[in-house]
Amino acid sequence: MSTPIDLTALKNRQMAAWASGDYAVIGTTLQIVGEQLAEACDLLCDERVLDVAAGNGNATLAAARRGARVTSTDYVAALLERGEDRARAERLEVTFQVADAEALPFEDGSFDAVLSTFGVMFAPDQAKAAAELARVCRPGGRIGLANWTPEGFVGQMFKTLGRHMPPPPGAQPPSNWGSEAWLHKHFDEREFLLQVTRRFFNFRYRSAAHFIDTFRTWYGPVHKAFAALPPEGAQALEGDLAELINRLNRTGEKSLVVPSEYLEVVITRR
Repeated sequence: MSTPIDLTALKNRQMAAWASGDYAVIGTTLQIVGEQLAEACDLLCDERVLDVAAGNGNATLAAARRGARVTSTDYVAALLERGEDRARAERLEVTFQVADAEALPFEDGSFDAVLSTFGVMFAPDQAKAAAELARVCRPGGRIGLANWTPEGFVGQMFKTLGRHMPPPPGAQPPSNWGSEAWLHKHFDEREFLLQVTRRFFNFRYRSAAHFIDTFRTWYGPVHKAFAALPPEGAQALEGDLAELINRLNRTGEKSLVVPSEYLEVVITRR
């Protein structure tokens, strides 16, 4: 009989990972995804918008630029501070609040739109997080998500990390959220209408070595993996990541452009 996974311990481990490095260095490069999601959700001026697991605020800023009244949440306070710096620089009015995606501190139906770009998909209790998104979205409102797919580059990168640093038994892969079947399972029964578009984000770096150096320095999960491995283990991880990156690089030897598939999801509450 398998031992039940300790979701609290897993969440604490994840919080430590995302608080390490500086995700904002990576996150800002993904801004175009937040802009595209805001357009896909057709956000309107003065709509109440919640950004869940907002990181340093890509979807937050995209919504605020469209005149929405935005509340930006994450369970890592330092990331919200980076988002607040960005909003202040653009003179955008945004409310920032520390909150857990699995226990959002808001009333039922509080928001016209609920967004998350590559954020809520990392919640340990995936069913609870999905239920919270549904709960705080009003009837007629929209849930907008950008989720890496299992088959895409980031999904494969996390599988590579998992081979070197196995997750706790029973932990669910974040890339579940990048599966259309999984999304239908968790939202159809709540009478939501799903619209899914497959998109690609292009990671642009000088080389595989440049990508790996950037991610092992700033991107929490990769940073923690390299820090935890002995030298020979770190070298093996670096080799496997370089092989994956070079195999998917579409520019040959002159530079690095790696397309990474994700699902752009708009879920309308009926």
